Amino acid sequence: MPGPIQSIERAAAIMNVVAEAPFGIGVGELAAVLGLPKPTAHGLLRTLQGVGYIEQDAQSGKYRIGDAALGLTPRPFDANVLRSYAMNWGDTLAARSGESVRIGALRGDSVEIVHHVFRPDGSDQVLQIGIELPLHATALGKVLLAYTPGLAERATTGTLLAYTRRTVTAPRALHGAIARVRGQGYAEDIGEFAAERASVAAPVRDSGGRVVGAIGVVGALDRLTEKAVHTRLIELVLSTAAAISRDLGTERPRVQS
Repeated sequence: MPGPIQSIERAAAIMNVVAEAPFGIGVGELAAVLGLPKPTAHGLLRTLQGVGYIEQDAQSGKYRIGDAALGLTPRPFDANVLRSYAMNWGDTLAARSGESVRIGALRGDSVEIVHHVFRPDGSDQVLQIGIELPLHATALGKVLLAYTPGLAERATTGTLLAYTRRTVTAPRALHGAIARVRGQGYAEDIGEFAAERASVAAPVRDSGGRVVGAIGVVGALDRLTEKAVHTRLIELVLSTAAAISRDLGTERPRVQS
Protein backbone atom coordinates (compact mmCIF):
# COMPACT_ATOMS: atom_id res chain seq x y z
CA MET A 1 0.00 0.00 0.00
CA PRO A 2 1.30 3.52 -0.76
CA GLY A 3 2.33 5.65 2.19
CA PRO A 4 0.68 8.88 3.35
CA ILE A 5 0.91 11.98 1.16
CA GLN A 6 2.73 14.71 3.07
CA SER A 7 0.99 17.64 1.41
CA ILE A 8 -2.43 16.27 2.40
CA GLU A 9 -1.28 15.66 5.96
CA ARG A 10 0.00 19.23 6.13
CA ALA A 11 -3.23 20.61 4.68
CA ALA A 12 -5.22 18.70 7.32
CA ALA A 13 -2.94 20.06 10.04
CA ILE A 14 -3.47 23.59 8.73
CA MET A 15 -7.23 23.10 8.83
CA ASN A 16 -7.02 21.92 12.44
CA VAL A 17 -4.82 24.83 13.47
CA VAL A 18 -6.93 27.48 11.72
CA ALA A 19 -10.09 26.00 13.24
CA GLU A 20 -8.54 26.46 16.69
CA ALA A 21 -7.81 30.17 16.06
CA PRO A 22 -11.13 32.01 16.53
CA PHE A 23 -9.62 35.40 15.65
CA GLY A 24 -7.71 34.13 12.65
CA ILE A 25 -4.01 33.38 12.23
CA GLY A 26 -1.28 34.94 10.14
CA VAL A 27 0.95 32.97 7.80
CA GLY A 28 4.04 33.60 9.92
CA GLU A 29 2.42 32.36 13.11
CA LEU A 30 0.97 29.35 11.31
CA ALA A 31 4.39 28.45 9.91
CA ALA A 32 5.92 28.70 13.39
CA VAL A 33 3.16 26.62 14.97
CA LEU A 34 3.55 23.82 12.41
CA GLY A 35 7.30 24.07 12.00
CA LEU A 36 7.01 24.76 8.26
CA PRO A 37 8.94 27.15 6.03
CA LYS A 38 6.86 30.28 5.52
CA PRO A 39 6.63 29.86 1.69
CA THR A 40 5.33 26.28 2.17
CA ALA A 41 2.70 27.39 4.66
CA HIS A 42 1.66 30.26 2.39
CA GLY A 43 1.32 28.00 -0.64
CA LEU A 44 -0.87 25.52 1.24
CA LEU A 45 -3.02 28.33 2.62
CA ARG A 46 -3.53 29.80 -0.85
CA THR A 47 -4.50 26.38 -2.21
CA LEU A 48 -7.02 25.82 0.59
CA GLN A 49 -8.32 29.33 0.05
CA GLY A 50 -8.81 28.59 -3.62
CA VAL A 51 -11.19 25.72 -2.84
CA GLY A 52 -13.05 27.66 -0.16
CA TYR A 53 -11.78 25.80 2.90
CA ILE A 54 -9.82 28.83 4.12
CA GLU A 55 -10.61 32.52 3.76
CA GLN A 56 -8.48 35.59 4.34
CA ASP A 57 -9.67 38.68 6.14
CA ALA A 58 -9.18 41.65 3.83
CA GLN A 59 -8.27 44.04 6.67
CA SER A 60 -6.14 41.96 9.01
CA GLY A 61 -4.72 39.59 6.40
CA LYS A 62 -5.30 36.68 8.78
CA TYR A 63 -6.75 33.36 7.72
CA ARG A 64 -9.80 31.61 9.14
CA ILE A 65 -12.09 28.72 8.27
CA GLY A 66 -13.99 29.26 5.01
CA ASP A 67 -17.60 28.53 4.13
CA ALA A 68 -16.79 25.19 2.48
CA ALA A 69 -15.37 23.88 5.74
CA LEU A 70 -18.05 25.17 8.11
CA GLY A 71 -19.49 22.31 10.10
CA LEU A 72 -16.30 20.29 9.95
CA THR A 73 -14.95 19.56 13.44
CA PRO A 74 -11.20 19.16 13.97
CA ARG A 75 -10.43 15.67 15.25
CA PRO A 76 -8.79 15.89 18.68
CA PHE A 77 -5.60 13.91 19.13
CA ASP A 78 -5.94 10.91 21.44
CA ALA A 79 -3.66 11.34 24.47
CA ASN A 80 -3.42 7.55 24.72
CA VAL A 81 -1.85 7.47 21.26
CA LEU A 82 0.68 10.10 22.36
CA ARG A 83 1.49 8.09 25.46
CA SER A 84 1.86 4.81 23.57
CA TYR A 85 4.36 6.32 21.15
CA ALA A 86 6.25 8.37 23.71
CA MET A 87 6.58 6.07 26.71
CA ASN A 88 9.62 4.10 25.47
CA TRP A 89 11.36 7.30 24.45
CA GLY A 90 10.52 8.70 27.88
CA ASP A 91 12.28 5.77 29.53
CA THR A 92 15.35 6.37 27.39
CA LEU A 93 15.35 10.09 28.15
CA ALA A 94 15.16 9.42 31.89
CA ALA A 95 18.06 6.95 31.68
CA ARG A 96 20.23 9.33 29.64
CA SER A 97 19.43 12.49 31.58
CA GLY A 98 19.21 11.03 35.08
CA GLU A 99 16.09 13.14 35.63
CA SER A 100 12.36 12.62 35.92
CA VAL A 101 10.49 12.74 32.61
CA ARG A 102 6.93 13.96 32.04
CA ILE A 103 4.80 13.86 28.91
CA GLY A 104 1.88 16.27 28.76
CA ALA A 105 -1.14 17.05 26.59
CA LEU A 106 -3.58 19.95 26.60
CA ARG A 107 -6.68 19.48 28.73
CA GLY A 108 -8.91 22.55 28.89
CA ASP A 109 -6.73 25.37 30.19
CA SER A 110 -4.16 23.08 31.81
CA VAL A 111 -1.52 20.56 30.79
CA GLU A 112 -2.32 17.00 31.84
CA ILE A 113 0.52 14.59 32.62
CA VAL A 114 -0.22 11.53 30.49
CA HIS A 115 3.03 9.70 31.29
CA HIS A 116 5.64 10.02 34.02
CA VAL A 117 8.99 8.27 34.31
CA PHE A 118 10.72 8.31 37.68
CA ARG A 119 14.20 9.71 38.13
CA PRO A 120 16.46 6.63 37.91
CA ASP A 121 18.26 7.11 41.24
CA GLY A 122 16.07 4.88 43.41
CA SER A 123 14.77 7.77 45.53
CA ASP A 124 11.18 7.95 46.81
CA GLN A 125 8.96 9.59 44.18
CA VAL A 126 5.24 10.06 43.62
CA LEU A 127 3.58 9.04 40.34
CA GLN A 128 2.03 12.10 38.69
CA ILE A 129 0.02 10.59 35.82
CA GLY A 130 -3.34 12.34 35.48
CA ILE A 131 -2.49 15.51 37.39
CA GLU A 132 -3.07 18.87 35.74
CA LEU A 133 -0.50 21.66 35.85
CA PRO A 134 -0.74 25.36 34.94
CA LEU A 135 0.19 26.37 31.43
CA HIS A 136 1.98 29.61 32.26
CA ALA A 137 4.24 28.28 35.02
CA THR A 138 5.58 25.02 33.55
CA ALA A 139 7.82 24.17 30.61
CA LEU A 140 5.28 21.66 29.28
CA GLY A 141 2.55 24.26 29.49
CA LYS A 142 4.57 26.97 27.79
CA VAL A 143 5.17 24.65 24.83
CA LEU A 144 1.41 24.22 24.42
CA LEU A 145 0.84 27.97 24.83
CA ALA A 146 3.40 28.66 22.11
CA TYR A 147 2.07 26.21 19.56
CA THR A 148 -1.72 26.17 20.11
CA PRO A 149 -3.34 29.13 18.30
CA GLY A 150 -5.59 31.26 20.50
CA LEU A 151 -4.54 29.48 23.70
CA ALA A 152 -2.22 32.24 24.95
CA GLU A 153 -4.92 34.86 24.43
CA ARG A 154 -7.44 32.71 26.30
CA ALA A 155 -4.99 32.00 29.12
CA THR A 156 -4.24 35.68 29.71
CA THR A 157 -7.82 36.94 29.85
CA GLY A 158 -8.00 36.30 33.60
CA THR A 159 -5.59 36.60 36.52
CA LEU A 160 -2.52 34.38 36.33
CA LEU A 161 -1.64 32.77 39.65
CA ALA A 162 1.87 33.29 41.04
CA TYR A 163 3.26 30.01 42.41
CA THR A 164 6.66 31.47 43.27
CA ARG A 165 8.33 34.88 43.04
CA ARG A 166 9.62 33.85 39.60
CA THR A 167 6.25 32.98 38.06
CA VAL A 168 5.45 35.14 35.05
CA THR A 169 1.99 36.62 35.62
CA ALA A 170 1.99 39.75 33.44
CA PRO A 171 0.31 39.00 30.07
CA ARG A 172 2.85 41.03 28.10
CA ALA A 173 5.78 39.24 29.74
CA LEU A 174 4.14 35.87 29.14
CA HIS A 175 3.61 36.64 25.46
CA GLY A 176 7.30 37.55 25.28
CA ALA A 177 8.22 34.22 26.86
CA ILE A 178 5.99 32.40 24.35
CA ALA A 179 7.72 34.18 21.46
CA ARG A 180 11.08 32.97 22.81
CA VAL A 181 9.77 29.40 22.94
CA ARG A 182 8.82 29.59 19.26
CA GLY A 183 12.18 31.08 18.40
CA GLN A 184 14.32 28.51 20.21
CA GLY A 185 12.05 25.47 19.87
CA TYR A 186 11.88 24.57 23.57
CA ALA A 187 10.52 25.96 26.84
CA GLU A 188 11.93 26.32 30.33
CA ASP A 189 10.60 26.70 33.86
CA ILE A 190 13.29 27.96 36.23
CA GLY A 191 11.68 27.88 39.66
CA GLU A 192 8.37 29.22 38.35
CA PHE A 193 6.04 26.45 39.53
CA ALA A 194 8.10 25.17 42.47
CA ALA A 195 10.95 27.33 43.78
CA GLU A 196 13.38 24.43 44.10
CA ARG A 197 12.69 22.80 40.72
CA ALA A 198 13.40 23.52 37.05
CA SER A 199 12.26 21.88 33.83
CA VAL A 200 12.90 21.85 30.09
CA ALA A 201 10.34 20.71 27.49
CA ALA A 202 9.94 20.49 23.70
CA PRO A 203 6.95 20.00 21.37
CA VAL A 204 5.77 16.67 19.97
CA ARG A 205 4.14 16.93 16.53
CA ASP A 206 1.78 14.70 14.57
CA SER A 207 2.22 13.70 10.92
CA GLY A 208 1.02 17.10 9.67
CA GLY A 209 3.25 19.10 12.01
CA ARG A 210 0.56 20.05 14.54
CA VAL A 211 1.82 20.09 18.14
CA VAL A 212 -0.15 17.46 20.06
CA GLY A 213 1.84 17.36 23.29
CA ALA A 214 5.16 18.00 24.95
CA ILE A 215 7.91 16.01 26.64
CA GLY A 216 10.30 17.34 29.24
CA VAL A 217 12.61 16.68 32.15
CA VAL A 218 12.21 18.08 35.65
CA GLY A 219 14.65 18.12 38.54
CA ALA A 220 16.45 20.14 41.20
CA LEU A 221 16.94 23.75 40.14
CA ASP A 222 20.60 23.93 41.16
CA ARG A 223 21.42 20.79 39.16
CA LEU A 224 19.42 21.57 36.03
CA THR A 225 20.67 25.15 35.74
CA GLU A 226 24.36 24.20 35.84
CA LYS A 227 25.54 25.36 32.42
CA ALA A 228 26.96 22.10 31.04
CA VAL A 229 24.06 20.04 32.39
CA HIS A 230 21.48 22.52 31.12
CA THR A 231 22.90 22.54 27.60
CA ARG A 232 22.99 18.73 27.46
CA LEU A 233 19.42 18.42 28.76
CA ILE A 234 18.12 20.81 26.08
CA GLU A 235 19.81 18.69 23.40
CA LEU A 236 18.40 15.46 24.85
CA VAL A 237 14.86 16.82 25.16
CA LEU A 238 14.88 18.26 21.63
CA SER A 239 16.21 15.04 20.08
CA THR A 240 13.70 12.91 22.02
CA ALA A 241 10.76 15.11 20.99
CA ALA A 242 11.92 14.92 17.37
CA ALA A 243 12.17 11.11 17.56
CA ILE A 244 8.63 10.79 18.93
CA SER A 245 7.37 13.16 16.23
CA ARG A 246 9.03 11.04 13.55
CA ASP A 247 7.34 7.93 14.93
CA LEU A 248 3.96 9.66 14.97
CA GLY A 249 4.50 10.77 11.38
CA THR A 250 5.54 7.42 9.92
CA GLU A 251 3.50 4.74 11.70
CA ARG A 252 -0.16 3.93 12.13
CA PRO A 253 -1.32 5.14 15.55
CA ARG A 254 -1.63 2.48 18.23
CA VAL A 255 -4.10 3.07 21.04
CA GLN A 256 -3.06 1.64 24.38
CA SER A 257 -5.85 0.84 26.77
